[in-house]
Amino acid sequence: MIKPIILGGGTGSRLWPLSRELYPKQFLALTGEDTLFQSTVLRAAALPDALPPLVVCNQEHRFIVAEQLRNLDRSGEIILEPVGRNTAPAIAIAALRCREADPLLLVLPADHQIHPLESFVAAVADAAPLAENGSLVTFGIPPTKPETGFGYIRRGEPLGQGYRVAAFVEKPDEPQARAMLAAGNHFWNSGIFLFKASAFLEELERFRPDILAACRQALDASLVDLDFLRLDKAAFSACPEDSIDYAVMEGTDRGAVVPLRAAWSDLGSWAALFEEGDKDAAGNVLTGDVLVEGTKDCYLHSRDSLLTAVGISDLIVVVTPDAVLVAHKDKTQEVKTVVRRLRKAKRDEAVTQRKVYRPWGSYETTDRAARFQVKRITVKPGQVLSLQKHHHRAEHWVVVRGTASIVNGDKEFLLTEDQSAYIPVGGVHRLGNPGNIPLEIIEVQTGSYLGEDDIVRIEDVYHRITD
Repeated sequence: MIKPIILGGGTGSRLWPLSRELYPKQFLALTGEDTLFQSTVLRAAALPDALPPLVVCNQEHRFIVAEQLRNLDRSGEIILEPVGRNTAPAIAIAALRCREADPLLLVLPADHQIHPLESFVAAVADAAPLAENGSLVTFGIPPTKPETGFGYIRRGEPLGQGYRVAAFVEKPDEPQARAMLAAGNHFWNSGIFLFKASAFLEELERFRPDILAACRQALDASLVDLDFLRLDKAAFSACPEDSIDYAVMEGTDRGAVVPLRAAWSDLGSWAALFEEGDKDAAGNVLTGDVLVEGTKDCYLHSRDSLLTAVGISDLIVVVTPDAVLVAHKDKTQEVKTVVRRLRKAKRDEAVTQRKVYRPWGSYETTDRAARFQVKRITVKPGQVLSLQKHHHRAEHWVVVRGTASIVNGDKEFLLTEDQSAYIPVGGVHRLGNPGNIPLEIIEVQTGSYLGEDDIVRIEDVYHRITD
């Protein structure tokens, strides 16, 4: 049996402004109707005798993961990391969780694109006997160009349907990449692995017992929270940060590489997304409301407003409601530098989008100025927000669609379309949707401070504290 382990961490900063810290690229539908995370879940489910997945993700993304699994009508265990500690600790937690049954663990990053599916299934089948015999198998992508954005694996002597790993190679410069491509004995490092839980834990104990000890402590002290398993924050925060490549794979003598002969991309930049996209006659990838004239070889994306382009080439232009990116295709790896500057300046645009998703629905800020803010709030059928109050702001609610159940101080009542309610500063209140269609309201906030941290939760069905 194979247990898919889906690593849902990462911020996808090079795909800003679509990808944000609180809603990163793995949860976006970038190349089709399904998100990258959902595509990964479905890919794993296509394997014969695959067990339900185990997802390791940041606690801030827990409701996104749960919702996207529900939308696929899939189930799976979700383990929450209080902080990011890279792939070695995340995989260690998964292996410890599965150690009793000791299945083959198929470790899958949540943000990859692979096609055709048959090639993926065949590669896993080729790797399974090696993993059953104790090898730590990684999957290598036969390179098609001298790529400098990926790590490489140099193959050794044949081993089953694959090869022993001779060496892992850091991201090369262009001359090195060309030399490895010409040599014909290197693969791109996909970051996908297959091994028995016990085999990985043995090698982690050998090379990084400190990581293993911290992960054991974090898992032993974990707590069940709704549908999630929440790792102990203090123990996991104390865990050293390291990747599986550095922590285990570069040192082990049990490493093997099996070719994955498929079109593969980690969609790590806008240039990669351009390469994967469907192009028009002029070589452009156009997504959303885009009109071009005399434009070629560009990636242009705008879903919320009209984007027009005249006489340009080799550019990336991405428009969102609160930010615009313009970059040359050769410089898209440097978008992460812009994100670092935004974070340093504590700009909201680095963290969240204008539309923010919550377990009960979503809200979108439509206008903002000194002492007032306007939001469009959507509450899913049957869902309810926390019972809460604010120290610094009052709220005015107008129902534009559906039926709202309101708690306002000591009063409880229903509102329908075109009806409104006023929540005074300090008033205890709650909003819910008792109906069968989405509830939409316009909320006007007024006051001296309008930040999201001015929420005092009194009761919450989702067990949230600050989010």
